Amino acid sequence: MPVERLTHNRSNGVTGGIWREGGVVHKILTHRRDDAPGHWSSSADPRHWNYWRREALAYRSGLPGRLGLGAPAVLDVRETGEGDIELLLEDVEGRHSSALSVEDVVATARALGRSQGRADLPRDPWLSTGFLRDYSTSRPAEWHLLDDDRAWSQRLIEDHFPRELREGLLRLHRDRERLLSIMEALPRTVCHLDVWPNNIVRRPNGEVVLLDWAFAGDGALGEDIGNLVPDCVFDLLLPHDVLDELDVRATRAYLEGLREAGWSGDERVVRLGICAGAVKYDWLTVRSLETASADRHRGYGDVTTADPDAGYAARAAGLSLCARWTREATDLAHTLGLH
Repeated sequence: MPVERLTHNRSNGVTGGIWREGGVVHKILTHRRDDAPGHWSSSADPRHWNYWRREALAYRSGLPGRLGLGAPAVLDVRETGEGDIELLLEDVEGRHSSALSVEDVVATARALGRSQGRADLPRDPWLSTGFLRDYSTSRPAEWHLLDDDRAWSQRLIEDHFPRELREGLLRLHRDRERLLSIMEALPRTVCHLDVWPNNIVRRPNGEVVLLDWAFAGDGALGEDIGNLVPDCVFDLLLPHDVLDELDVRATRAYLEGLREAGWSGDERVVRLGICAGAVKYDWLTVRSLETASADRHRGYGDVTTADPDAGYAARAAGLSLCARWTREATDLAHTLGLH
């Protein structure tokens, strides 16, 4: 029976491998990798964002169903003789990753709203806490490059990052602590915390299925949408010229889903959660400066990017949205009295 290795984040110390075999997806969860970089190390702390057992616990407990969200059917969860866990999951049929449409992303936002507007959310002791701060501030970055004119004069940066974008991204970095504090003060829900096209499948019947429940836990209302929209384009999965449309439509669909679930709060608070979530991508500015003159440009899963200009144009578009969101979040926080 042929084995197909599936693209995934090879740096994550929790992932021992993912493959498709005989119509079944196999995923190994491990705590034994010693080759993972420090910022992707596995944790034995059930509240840590990279707790190695969380995804198995999510499937065993039926967490996606309890949240009213679609997920692959669980065929088996096995403890291996080496102390790892093997998940055997349904190979979900449908549109996935770069095959998704704007309509599929909007449907995902609505499904998340219907889930996160519910009053009866789970409180399992292994759900993550503090994800946004802990994850975003642990990314390695040469922050001094933000003030280095030579870094900003590299060809790919000059061609795709205009001066006004540089100014907006510097503001995003300056406001990082404030944005994190705002996110921590917003109404809470249970988030997936890794919603992007590679973790979405739209079945032929229209159901939205979310993959990879490894980070699930406490988050702000709107936080998943703040991740979803820009992350549709960073890896060239959707064209970056749809970002403004995605922003408007995903926000509206998420709010509609919240209302359908019985939520009756201030919509400005939700929009603030979406916009302030831009802080997650603060580190990506520096990463762009670090790699602009590299001989090879690699994307998600260590896959070579064929056209660096396309990659940097998409990254600039996503970061430009994050810069605009930072300004909007600042204004909203002031209006709502969050300082």
